[in-house]
Amino acid sequence: MADECFRHPRLAAVYDPLDPERVDLDPYLRMAQEFGASRVLDLGCGTGVFALLLAERGFDVVGVDPARASLDVARGKPGSERVRWIHGDATTLPPAEGTDLVTMTGNAAQEIVDPEEWRSTLRGVREALRPGGRLVFETRNPARRAWEEWNRETTHAAADVPGVGTVEYWIDLLDVSRPLVTFRQTYVFASDGEVLTSESTLRFRERPEVEAELLAQGYVVDGVREAPDRPGREFVFVARRARTVA
Repeated sequence: MADECFRHPRLAAVYDPLDPERVDLDPYLRMAQEFGASRVLDLGCGTGVFALLLAERGFDVVGVDPARASLDVARGKPGSERVRWIHGDATTLPPAEGTDLVTMTGNAAQEIVDPEEWRSTLRGVREALRPGGRLVFETRNPARRAWEEWNRETTHAAADVPGVGTVEYWIDLLDVSRPLVTFRQTYVFASDGEVLTSESTLRFRERPEVEAELLAQGYVVDGVREAPDRPGREFVFVARRARTVA
C-alpha cells in the first residue's frame, strides 16, 4: 500500500511543489535514449513527472502506481493523454507488450520492504520486458547512513503553493532497525491550520543482496552506476532480462 503522502488527495496535490527540482530524473532520460528504448514503463510513477517527461520526447509510456490520488494529479497535467495510466503495481500489470525499459525512480524500489513483494515485483517486471529489455532503478547506499539527516532541523522547509497557500514541511526519524528505516513527514497548511502526517518505511539493501536477487529472478546485471546528482550516495542498477531464468 502506498504511503499517505501519495494516497491523501491534499498531500498528493502539493507533492510536486514541495519537490520541484527533479534533476534526479535526467540520468533516467539519458539512459532511455542510450538504450534506444521505444516503450517505457514507469513503475511507481506517482504524480507522473517522469512519465510525462518521457512522453514529451516521443516515448510510448505507461505509468503505474498504487496511489490513486497521485494518478489523479498525473491525469490532470498537460499532455497526460499521451500516457497510459494504470492503478496498480508490478504484480497487476497487463499481459506483456514487449516493453524496452522499466524504471523505478526516487524511493520507489526501497518502498517495497517485504522480501516476497520485492521478488514478486522483479518477476512482474521481467514478464513485462521484452527479451533483452532493461530494468533501471536506484537504491540508497546504506553505508552513507542517509537517515542521520532526516530530522526537523535539516529538512524543514516552506513553500507557497498556488491555489493552496503556504505549506510547511519537515521529516522526523522514528526508527532505525536495519535494513528498515522509518520516518514521519509532517505537513502544515497555513490556510486553515490543518496538520497532516505520513509515515514511511524504506528498506536499505546492500549491493550484493540486490545483485543476487536480480540474478535469481532472471536478470543479467549490466552495471551499477552512480546518481550524478548524489555521487557516492546511491546505487543505480541497470539489469537486463535474460532469455532464460537460471
